[in-house]
Amino acid sequence: MTYSNVPGFKIRNQAAIHFLTFTIVGWIDVFSRKRYRDIIIESLKYCRKEKGLRLHAYVIMSNHIHFIWSSADNNLSGLIRDFKRHTSKRITASIQEEPESRRDWLLYMFRFHANQTNQNELFRVWSGDNHPEEIHSAAFFATKMNYIHQNPVRSGLVAKSANYVYSSAADYENKNGLIEIDILHW
Repeated sequence: MTYSNVPGFKIRNQAAIHFLTFTIVGWIDVFSRKRYRDIIIESLKYCRKEKGLRLHAYVIMSNHIHFIWSSADNNLSGLIRDFKRHTSKRITASIQEEPESRRDWLLYMFRFHANQTNQNELFRVWSGDNHPEEIHSAAFFATKMNYIHQNPVRSGLVAKSANYVYSSAADYENKNGLIEIDILHW
């Protein structure tokens, strides 16, 4: 069962702030390579500047990303669609064009997952569900923010969340992270 089929996991208010999870198909560890994490960072910067993305929090793990997003243009679903489409193309192009020891396997897996859909895709990098949850209160925001920032700590990657480079945790401790974010104060 996918989250998109579960009542409650749907973007009902395009203008609201949402907690989102983007997962690589098959939980493949794509982001174990820096260049794929950097594609995400570059794409986030572009979407903030050109597409009205309000990036409130994030963490990039090896096979998924957690976000708290909103859209200045009140079109969160379109923003998600465009971001996933663009990053999917950039990731598969990087796999095909740059040295990658897992090239054949990754492309096989992405092709396999594309063949499981009715979307006429050559490759599928992202799962179809985003597990959107509307941020409806300061307490819920704090819970989701803690969940996002503690993910690398729970995974044993760092002892302190602000030390994980691919996260907004440092930004919330008045330090500069990799990308400018839109800090929320409740």
